[in-house]
Amino acid sequence: MDIKEAIKERHSVRYYKDEPISEQHRAELDVLISQCNEESGLSMQLVVDDPECFDTLLAHYGMFKNVKNYIAVVGPKSMADLDVRGGYYGQKVVLAAQMMGLNTCWVAGTYKRGKCKADIAGNEKIVCVIAIGYGENQGTKHKSKPLSKICDIPEADMPVWFKNGVKAAMMAPTAMNQQKFFITLDGKEPVITAGRGPMTGIDLGIVKYNFEAASGHRV
Repeated sequence: MDIKEAIKERHSVRYYKDEPISEQHRAELDVLISQCNEESGLSMQLVVDDPECFDTLLAHYGMFKNVKNYIAVVGPKSMADLDVRGGYYGQKVVLAAQMMGLNTCWVAGTYKRGKCKADIAGNEKIVCVIAIGYGENQGTKHKSKPLSKICDIPEADMPVWFKNGVKAAMMAPTAMNQQKFFITLDGKEPVITAGRGPMTGIDLGIVKYNFEAASGHRV
């Protein structure tokens, strides 16, 4: 599975098998997360065997099952683009996990922040967590807005690389599947902007990573 296939095949999964993440996959994730942290200035962490973080009424209402492993997206409070950066590098790990045969789900509210086992320094805060493990299923494809609501470039006029990026962006997970982002071209340079609302910064980072991974062009 390559990155484009991972983008297409990756869907949010809330039901997980009662099965620990293998030592090999844990090691691969730890290496990747360490690389992402070094590059980004974040403090993302893989937390395993912690059922308490998702032991909430909201989590049960959100239909989570057997979530014992998660990636805590943590970073400095002073980082101006913390949410965007967290979304970008979190999605990088999410898609790598998909290629390993793991499943994931971005979670912003249905977990116990006070029970999260991640190490969070006094100058840091947790942005969100990403449930991870071996899913009981592969999730389902989310509905998408019409292309014209997301991009103002007619599809017939799109360069191939740009079309690849837009299609990948449309497959990105966003809060409540609201897809509050917009993509255009400024000359030959892609531009992605976020709308207003909760979690739109995280969403923007996720969308940017999908676009860049599929198009080969930086945003």
